[in-house]
Amino acid sequence: MPRKRLMAIMATIGVAIVGAVAAVIPMTASNAAEACAAAYNNSAVYTGGAKVSYSSHNWTAKWWTQYEAPSTGGSGVWQDNGACGGGGDGGGGGTGCDYPNWAAGTFYPAGSIVKYTDGNYYRAKNENPGYDPVISTWYWEPYTCGGETPQPPGGDGGFPVSESQFNQMFPSRISFYSYAGLIDAVKKYPAFATTGSDTVKKQEAAAFLANVNHESGGLVYVEEINQANWPLYCDQSQPYGCPAGQSAYHGRGPIQLSWNFNYKAAGDALGIDLLNNPDRVKNETSVAYQTAVWYWMTQRGPGTMTPHDAMVNSRGFGETIRSINGSLECNGGNPAQVQSRVDAYNRFTAILGVSPGGNLYC
Repeated sequence: MPRKRLMAIMATIGVAIVGAVAAVIPMTASNAAEACAAAYNNSAVYTGGAKVSYSSHNWTAKWWTQYEAPSTGGSGVWQDNGACGGGGDGGGGGTGCDYPNWAAGTFYPAGSIVKYTDGNYYRAKNENPGYDPVISTWYWEPYTCGGETPQPPGGDGGFPVSESQFNQMFPSRISFYSYAGLIDAVKKYPAFATTGSDTVKKQEAAAFLANVNHESGGLVYVEEINQANWPLYCDQSQPYGCPAGQSAYHGRGPIQLSWNFNYKAAGDALGIDLLNNPDRVKNETSVAYQTAVWYWMTQRGPGTMTPHDAMVNSRGFGETIRSINGSLECNGGNPAQVQSRVDAYNRFTAILGVSPGGNLYC
């Protein structure tokens, strides 16, 4: 056989062998899918260059965006970087979930990733001295790790305040004002703190709780302290009078429901006979909270809109004060009381990780 023909045959066999070997060699780490970035959070603000993971792809924001999930359509704000996998373990081939357990009191630089006691992972958005990830959402965000998607912090039944956050807001509350009682009560009004964007929902919940905080002394008082005022809340001009007694309609509950006509209206709306049994507001936690939510959702008081409408229509926290006690506090009536409510609102929105918005005063 001529030498040139032999060399050509050997070259062909060599190519076939190399191809076969290449077919069985596993894909190297350098060719594997890129580790997934932190999970997209619909309520978070992203600026140009921010990286997130969504639907098993990594994405990069081209400019400022919020409330726009990554896609190749829409405004075009998101750049699809391709498929991703795992939780970002630097290409080491593991699951990406080998992160330390969170420890209270430990300093965490921005970018630190920890495993919380609920089994979910969180990344520090801002450095902090060991704040609780499910309470301090300003400092922490859920982190997708190894294909696991943590549940965002929040409460039961869609209420945007978790029990941990609630306890942080009311460290001195009495046992009567339980978180479970609040969650049961909000079921009466499905639109409460569930209307609008995630930010608006949290702002409304914070506004409600800030006013409740003021009225009840931090969820400490169930009945109006000044008993000398108790006989003053019976409007005898009402056709139904005051069947439970002259002094039976004083302030009770987290929003201090007062006056016989308010007990009548709240009871009718809630399906509870509060006109004849006003003490149910001080004896039953859910009923107490229900009266507060009823007022928030349906009553304008001295204002021009319900507190709920004020928050979901961006009229600001100040309008909720006007609807609750505006005749005594607003327009310079009692600046110190207004400031007390605003301070609580600012504190609660910080706990929930949202801005307070504008128009805080009345």
